[in-house]
Amino acid sequence: MANSKAIGVAYSDQDIVGADNLMANRTLGYTAQGQSAVTQLTSKATPVTINAPMGVITTAASSLASATAVNFTVTNSFISAGSVIALNIGSLATTSYTVSVRGISGTTFVIGLTNISGGSLAEAVPINFAIITAGT
Repeated sequence: MANSKAIGVAYSDQDIVGADNLMANRTLGYTAQGQSAVTQLTSKATPVTINAPMGVITTAASSLASATAVNFTVTNSFISAGSVIALNIGSLATTSYTVSVRGISGTTFVIGLTNISGGSLAEAVPINFAIITAGT
């Protein structure tokens, strides 16, 4: 495909609109152009903006007490009413947190982060996300 132009998930010369199945026998994902990263500035409750369909949100290294949850808003222009957000804790070598999507509205979604370690923690937590968008 010498004349192909990468556009994030697929190539501009590929017609996958209306396909019943999209399968890969290796990796299916986003190109480097479809990924981004952002770090919270002041606390784990600080909202962030990241306009990419996939990326990493790194929380502020502020303290989070044991058995405590904090929510923060993510603004992302790739979000739509039928979007599905996949989340997981990134490269942190711990099982001290859970992460979930608390809601989606307009071009924002809310992430909930809960400390399940049994003690207070103050560390930057990398949260990987990917947006799966429903057809329009």
